[in-house]
Amino acid sequence: MNRGNLTGHLAAGSAYAIFGLNIVFCKDIANASVISAEALFGLRMILAAAIFWFASIFVKGGKVPRKDLLMMLAAGVIGLALPQYTFLKGITMATSIDTSIIGSLTPVWTMIFAAIFLKEPITGKKVAGVIVSLAGVILLIFTSLHFSGGIGHTTPAGAVLLLLNAITFAAYLGIFRPLIQRYDVITLMKWMFLFAALSSLPFTLGPMVSVDYRSISLQVAGEIAYLVVLATFVTYTLIPIGQKNLRPTLVSMYTYLQPIIAVAVSIIAGMDVLTWQKVAAMLLVFTGVAIVNRSRAASQ
Repeated sequence: MNRGNLTGHLAAGSAYAIFGLNIVFCKDIANASVISAEALFGLRMILAAAIFWFASIFVKGGKVPRKDLLMMLAAGVIGLALPQYTFLKGITMATSIDTSIIGSLTPVWTMIFAAIFLKEPITGKKVAGVIVSLAGVILLIFTSLHFSGGIGHTTPAGAVLLLLNAITFAAYLGIFRPLIQRYDVITLMKWMFLFAALSSLPFTLGPMVSVDYRSISLQVAGEIAYLVVLATFVTYTLIPIGQKNLRPTLVSMYTYLQPIIAVAVSIIAGMDVLTWQKVAAMLLVFTGVAIVNRSRAASQ
């Protein structure tokens, strides 16, 4: 494994480990019923955009031509606005298990989009790796994930929103790699988040204004801070690094870290126990990632 490849793995793995905790925190925020999904989404976009623009003061970024600005607009809508809104809204209408299962389809969609737009070959190894990891994550979900609170069943609208979340983020991973490779992370993300924030204002401004911010507890406020700073600014700094060094399907395979992190938190908190089924499921997930890592790239 070369240095760039290792950097990509570390970046993608760290980002999705942070996302794993974010699922738990977003469920807590939704269960608290003090801020709507629209308001939370709007705050996430605006605050993250502000942080990236502030960070850009310290980064010497080049001029972005109009053609690439239009591409960043598309990437901001497809890779940020749509996936983040559909996730925050969808988890209020879906069980934790269904949320995890639908999200686990992201690598499948990414493999398809990468084949169509980037001409990445769908090889036998790649398909086998995705299937092995998918089997592991589904075994883990059904034997491990049990969250208290929340709704008792998934509505059709919730399932559709979560499916759109998986498809749109997979499209971002599978389409925009050439754009991402041309720019430093801060320059790319400051424009993408600006466009995502502006496109969301028409339906998020009202909900953000109507929130009773004084009723938000310190715990929920801390979870919102985690969502904005770690699960948005930090992760969306790391994911493009992964995209620069790894193929799209391989980056998306790290979504399978999310249920693993959730299970690990449950075990540490004493809400679950480590069993052979969980160990087998985790081994399957990482075996699948290793198989995809060894599959043939378009350049080969």
